[in-house]
Amino acid sequence: MWVLRGVGIESEAELAFGALHLLLYPYLDRLDLLPGPQAAALRGAFGLSSESSANPFLIGAATLTLLAEMAAEKPLLCVVDDAHWLDRGSSDALLFAARRFQADPVAMLFAVRDTAVPLRTPGIEELTVPGLPPDAAGGLLDHHSPGLTAPMRTRVLEEADGNPLALLELGAARLSAQREGRAEPAHQVGPLPVTRRVQEMFREQIVGLPEASQSILLVAAADRFAGMGTVLRVAGAVGAGMSDLDAAERTGLISVTDGELAFRHPLVRAAAYQCATHRRRIAVHRAFADALTSPDVLDRRIWHLAAATTEPDETVAAELERTAQRAERRGGAMAVSAAYDRAGRLSVDPELKARRIAKAALTAYDAGKPDRAARLAVEAASLTSDPSVIAEATLLRGQIEYERTSPEADAVLAAEAARLVMNSSPERAVVMLTEMICTGRDAGALPLITEGGRLMGELRLPPKSRLRASADAQIGWGDLLSGRPENAVGPLRAVLEIGGERDTDLIHRIVAGFSGLMLAEDESTIAVMETMLAEVRAGGALTWIPYAQEVVALAHALRGDFLTAQTCLAEAVALSNEFGMDMEVAVLRATSVWLAAATGDESRCRELATEVLPVLEGRHAVGAALTSWGLGMLDLSAGRYRAAFDALYAVCTGPAKYDFLIRAVADLVEAAVRDGNPDRCADQFAAFERWAVHADSPVATALLRRCQAMLGDSEEHFRLALDLHDKHGGRFDQARTRLMYGEWLRRRRRRGEARTELDAALAGFRRLGASAWETRAASELTALGERPTLGTAADDPLTNLTPQEVQVVRLAAIGLSNKEIAAQLFLSPRTIGHHLYRAYPKLGVSRRIELAQLGLE
Repeated sequence: MWVLRGVGIESEAELAFGALHLLLYPYLDRLDLLPGPQAAALRGAFGLSSESSANPFLIGAATLTLLAEMAAEKPLLCVVDDAHWLDRGSSDALLFAARRFQADPVAMLFAVRDTAVPLRTPGIEELTVPGLPPDAAGGLLDHHSPGLTAPMRTRVLEEADGNPLALLELGAARLSAQREGRAEPAHQVGPLPVTRRVQEMFREQIVGLPEASQSILLVAAADRFAGMGTVLRVAGAVGAGMSDLDAAERTGLISVTDGELAFRHPLVRAAAYQCATHRRRIAVHRAFADALTSPDVLDRRIWHLAAATTEPDETVAAELERTAQRAERRGGAMAVSAAYDRAGRLSVDPELKARRIAKAALTAYDAGKPDRAARLAVEAASLTSDPSVIAEATLLRGQIEYERTSPEADAVLAAEAARLVMNSSPERAVVMLTEMICTGRDAGALPLITEGGRLMGELRLPPKSRLRASADAQIGWGDLLSGRPENAVGPLRAVLEIGGERDTDLIHRIVAGFSGLMLAEDESTIAVMETMLAEVRAGGALTWIPYAQEVVALAHALRGDFLTAQTCLAEAVALSNEFGMDMEVAVLRATSVWLAAATGDESRCRELATEVLPVLEGRHAVGAALTSWGLGMLDLSAGRYRAAFDALYAVCTGPAKYDFLIRAVADLVEAAVRDGNPDRCADQFAAFERWAVHADSPVATALLRRCQAMLGDSEEHFRLALDLHDKHGGRFDQARTRLMYGEWLRRRRRRGEARTELDAALAGFRRLGASAWETRAASELTALGERPTLGTAADDPLTNLTPQEVQVVRLAAIGLSNKEIAAQLFLSPRTIGHHLYRAYPKLGVSRRIELAQLGLE
């Protein structure tokens, strides 16, 4: 096997991608085998090129691909000790790769101490390693430290608590002391944890050495990247030399092999650094700063200089800020945050301090450290009177509160931030007000949406710019969500039209996507979002994928493309879980509730609803209402019309009633008519009619015609609705309209015509896998004297595939190679091949070329 060994070092967590570089540098000659953007990102991360926009997800993908390429030659084992001390960039890249090895001969082992702050590792299996049982612990101790007195043996066993390292080190130390006649009392001395006890034992050995030998251990501990020549040069500057190194080596605490110095254990390194006085540490760091003069070690020099600086010093602070900017270009967010934070602490000017700490807060948030980010943001705002710095810190606090508290809390803080910069920076104000309006929409907080629109209207923006179009659309949201569609449709349609253009900011594309859903322009919405998805995949902006897929999944679900919607949701949920986006996971699950209802999977529908409603209710009004719509539709499909009406009425009168959820009125009308009380939905239908007339989209008009057919007992409206379905798609709505029309015809004893419509409805539901609706259609045919057979959607070749297999075969069907598909989906080529291998027999094909002949959509 290939064996790659890495280790996290506590004092080096601020060096971006340092651990990953040490792990991979012997194999960097293979970078040319990687897709171009991935190779460029990894070169940039390691400082091998001037790459100016390194993306952390592309770096993770490059790590995945490089390890996969190596594993194609022979199996690979990657072992990382003390993973809790990896720099965040290295940790993220390695965990990103580990989650995606599904078919490659790769094993990755990350060792984390039980006393460390837990790593967030969704998708990674965990194994808690217990201590040795008493008999095994005693046997190990007796083998390595024979001759301990019985009381001392008992004490070591108690202190070690089954930890093998503690048994070896504490046993050896106690045996040595016993032989030299300096044995300590055998009774237990204090309840120290095992790791701390072992480290204290190493510390005792170190402080027993001559001062010069302690100094050389401190030098080696202060910089793992230093070669032997640098260690000796720095040691000489603090009064130590080769003979002192020899003395330290004779203790067994360190070893020197082929000119490489290594500590016996990471705890020895930690003890060597921690037991030194503050004065000696400063002297060593200053000596390193003087010794590291070449350009390729500039960042290490600056960190040593910062560690040796105890008072504010603008020269050092400015150097650290430049270090942060270099780390930013390489993509190491946590290293960037640490550098900006330290630069702030060393700043002389209060305004510079505030600006640097604000940057530290923002990059901590980017690194997935919201608690640290919130603390730094509050501090930055308290240090300055600069409106722009306070605004950015306030906006960041809002984004953190979205997950912690609610979208409404985010909207309130975003409004506060925007007001500070409306005159000085209208472009930034648009971003902040977009945050306000989008999160206000999530919360169903109409006053905040309206106020955000009013503030948008006051901004001085170029009149025909994309920025102006997006601002106008969000002003239109306020009108639409207030029940005034006549004022909203024009701006919403305009932003939808420009949403697919290149170089449109991603947040404004999301605005365009939701605007399309609000107009029931599902096809155009999908086109805009698919363009965005292609770009974010190519650029590695993975955190945008869940938001884009949320829109795409909704649009496909509402059109009746259930399999595609489920495929989109599977990817979006997996990524959201990986990135800790818990609220987004709940919102995506709400769409899954709706899909489970549409397909008649009652147990899954109710199980998912029970899971997400406690998260969404009172916080995310749109997600909660979508969940309730699903539950209402489930009752509707099962003929529980009173229960369906009650659930749907709550949706259609709730705070999100004029969002895309206004389409639920069509179900409310059906429930009311079936329950024999159509007048109960009169107000909601009037609002729906107003929306449909002004939206003037085929989907909205078809739903309106169906409602008019049911309320007015009108065959003409049934036929008009079906004409629109036939021309513009929407398979679920089409099958449901045919079912209602067939029922209407049967009640009028027009048996032949009824049979035609009901047969078509039955076939449509069967293709969609909508079992509950299929049962209803079959019941109607039975009432006509037919004997329909319930079945499965056997004519759809994709229904037996997993969501990821669907993604892979669709891309393979259009001619992409395994490597190209892997680059798009951030998987290894071998995993792509594995998915195809599993999919072929399910599809009834044996070769890749046959996929194109299946007509996969």
